[in-house]
Amino acid sequence: MKESISLFLKGLAMGAANVIPGVSGGTIALITGIYEKLIFSLKSFDLKAISYLFSFKIRDLAEHVNFRFLFFIFLGVGVSIVSLAKLFKVILENPDHEKWLMAFFFGLILVSIYSVGRTVTKWNASNIIALTVGLIIAVLISVLTPASENASFIYLFLCGIVAICSMILPGLSGSFILIIMGNYKLIMVDAVSEFNMKILIPVVIGSVIGLVAFSQILGWVFKHYRDLTIASMTGFIIGSLSIIWPWKNPTYLVDETGQTIIRKGKQIVSGYEWYFPDFSLSHTWVAIGFILLGATTIYLIEKFANNQDASDITPEQA
Repeated sequence: MKESISLFLKGLAMGAANVIPGVSGGTIALITGIYEKLIFSLKSFDLKAISYLFSFKIRDLAEHVNFRFLFFIFLGVGVSIVSLAKLFKVILENPDHEKWLMAFFFGLILVSIYSVGRTVTKWNASNIIALTVGLIIAVLISVLTPASENASFIYLFLCGIVAICSMILPGLSGSFILIIMGNYKLIMVDAVSEFNMKILIPVVIGSVIGLVAFSQILGWVFKHYRDLTIASMTGFIIGSLSIIWPWKNPTYLVDETGQTIIRKGKQIVSGYEWYFPDFSLSHTWVAIGFILLGATTIYLIEKFANNQDASDITPEQA
């Protein structure tokens, strides 16, 4: 029961991270010590699993895919996304509250760089290059111009595939990818909070297919090039800091005449202008407080994960 609650709580944290643009649920999985197990459990949805399914060997299927582990993780993810979507819908409409939320996750991600990077066995030239490549890719993604909103079935299906792949990559935010694709508000805020199945069904189908397919690739890469993979993921995480920097102003798409383009009554974000905080303002110190709170949260999560791992070791194993 204790382990199940622990997995559920980690799933809650992953779900919360996935709702925030710039934060990755994969980062939470990595720093709480369940990332490799998650990837290899998802990778087990293979031909053998299909054979168990069609021969109605349910117990063998559940054991093969590590069903109990996946069930509690994704239960937590689902509960978190559904329950937090409405809350974040309110928070993200207030500039000050959005800044404080981003500050919290900035502190969280900042400390997680060390937590993730230290799991690399040896920092050699290859791993440093992998980190640099990951960092550059994350920064380049952050400056892409968002597309316009698109509610077609095929595009929503594609959004599901791309977003879920990025959600399980530490440092690469699925929510931010949805912003780039123009469908963040449509999917993660409006559809989730309103249970709009016309929007959610194609996204879920794409997510399931993308999750199973991508986990096969990621599992193979992780198995054969573990240090290179973690190094590149560390680069992704460092690069993602530019996305969630709390002190930034949005820029909006304009037409040939310089007029702001309005779609469905809203301006379209094309990017951000970063600025240095004014320390004479109380709002700045509140944001710094949230950064420290985020850093402390990661410390406590990691400590809890380490204690959980230690409690799982039997006297014989020790």
